[in-house]
Amino acid sequence: MISGHISNPNPCTFPAAIEKALNFLRNTDFHALETGVVEIEGRDIYAQILDLTTKAKTENQPEVHRRYIDIQFLAWGNEIIGYAADRGNNPISQSLLEERDIIFYHGMENESEIIMTPGTYAIFFPQDVHRPACIHHTVSHIRKIVVKVKVDKLG
Repeated sequence: MISGHISNPNPCTFPAAIEKALNFLRNTDFHALETGVVEIEGRDIYAQILDLTTKAKTENQPEVHRRYIDIQFLAWGNEIIGYAADRGNNPISQSLLEERDIIFYHGMENESEIIMTPGTYAIFFPQDVHRPACIHHTVSHIRKIVVKVKVDKLG
């Protein structure tokens, strides 16, 4: 997992696909867009624009993806994202890997938290379990952009 603020220079040189995704986030006015999917590079790199309401941690299941990385960006609102390394010890609640590239877990061991505020992003790789859209102090209406980058584009 890597996190940062979109206004800061990248701490290192990312693969071109991640740079392309971050540039999309830097240069897009998310107030002007409706919710839905925006293709950046076909289905290899695309963004999901979501309007959500944060929930209690116990109401959000941890998830992991195998074919795509997630770059989760917060346009407005506040949230906490739980995260941990996937060491294969989390009991599976539901596997939709073939249909939607997602596995939901009942919980995750060794969970840490990152506080997301407007302009922050977090990059989750296939080995990173994450639990997005959790309440930070009070319920918040958030606009979140999740850029999906196909793992084989990192290369």
